[in-house]
Amino acid sequence: MAELDSDFIARFFRDAAARLEERRDELCQLDGLVGDGDHGTSMANGFAALTELVRGSSSHARSPAALLREAADRFLSHVGATVGPLYATGLLDTAQAMEKDAPWQINEFPRFMAGIARGIARRGKAGQGDKTMLDAWLPATRAAQASLARGASAAEAARDACRAAAEGAQATASMIASSGRAARLKERSIGHRDPGAVSAAIIIEALAETVEATPEAH
Repeated sequence: MAELDSDFIARFFRDAAARLEERRDELCQLDGLVGDGDHGTSMANGFAALTELVRGSSSHARSPAALLREAADRFLSHVGATVGPLYATGLLDTAQAMEKDAPWQINEFPRFMAGIARGIARRGKAGQGDKTMLDAWLPATRAAQASLARGASAAEAARDACRAAAEGAQATASMIASSGRAARLKERSIGHRDPGAVSAAIIIEALAETVEATPEAH
């Protein structure tokens, strides 16, 4: 079984960066409805910085935990918005978990997702239903875990995670924001998807694609 190693993480960062860059303007437009309008720029620039971090062969010499720690520092230094500390904490929490019992196998990718979600929740003091990025991360994590528990392959579980993330992001349109800058709008936030949840679904889509591209995941 393939490992969730530094090469896997590097491929995930590159795919996520490409997808976020493609949808930079869309995310900024969404954020403009409920926030400062800079979310697309923050996320695209942050993951572009992670792509620079893993450029070349040097990233493969690092352990996955060490790479994630460096990624957290790099993301935080390039993203000054609120989202910077949230994803940096998620990456750090995942690094800490990987240090305890690495290596993880490819079918343990939900643990990677859970670490990111846990760090975001801890730093942001939010949960599912608060109209945040957690409305994509938490359902996606649970969907992947449930799929594997039913005996699905890692690739199938990744697809289930991707669908759950997209559905979770779409569901934020009917929610009242209770966390972050959008919370000041209260009922006026209804009808608009949360940009953080939409970008999270894009990132999870990249993670799922990275899992599916691993032959041993099928």
